[in-house]
Amino acid sequence: MLHIYKTPDEVSHALAEWITTNIETTLQQQDRFTWVVTGGNSPKQLYELLAAAPYRERIDWSKMHIFWGDERAVPFADNRNNAKMTFEHLLDKVPVVREQVYIMDTTLSPEESAKAYEAILHKYFGNDGPSFDLVLNGMGDDGHTLSLFPHTPVIHEQKAWVTSFYLDAQQMYRITLTAPIVNRARKVAFLTFGANKANALFEVLKGAPNIDQYPSQIIQPASGQLHWFVDEAAASKVQA
Repeated sequence: MLHIYKTPDEVSHALAEWITTNIETTLQQQDRFTWVVTGGNSPKQLYELLAAAPYRERIDWSKMHIFWGDERAVPFADNRNNAKMTFEHLLDKVPVVREQVYIMDTTLSPEESAKAYEAILHKYFGNDGPSFDLVLNGMGDDGHTLSLFPHTPVIHEQKAWVTSFYLDAQQMYRITLTAPIVNRARKVAFLTFGANKANALFEVLKGAPNIDQYPSQIIQPASGQLHWFVDEAAASKVQA
């Protein structure tokens, strides 16, 4: 489902309401909510909104279980670290249970970190059926999501739920969830805005299947819902 709003500000407010309502509804039926958060710059306003009234009070943070979709293999204190950003803009401002927040441990080697994270996920989810209640994704202007970058082997991973690899273009290791576990989520929401995303969004939504060029195409929940929250600038080619 495609949700188009005029400005990035409107996108963030709409998504904050949608996430909060989804959490409220889900927690009426179960005693925990598993949420994969995303890094980068795009979700910062969203996180600030969720950390403030009225959303902060509407969410039962004691029942939230927080995960990350991917991470740069840099120390937590590094400003490029996705977990650091999420703590600064959201998690340090809400009464979340620290033991229910699972960062990708970059004090380990990337390979060890990926294995450790997968072990955590196996404590939550079986080998079939739904996984996360919500996965929040961003999309780069090259069409990547998570750390599934164009023309990288990780796009085609079929078995591992979490893996790591060296990304030559950035000269760093990345740790990432893979499509098999993400596509078992109950809901996946993409947050995407800006004219620089217009071409990638068009190709992902309307273009021919080409997951190697536009990896975001591979995120297709098997039995869950897929939502795109975008602004008019990003949707310009789709609307045309």
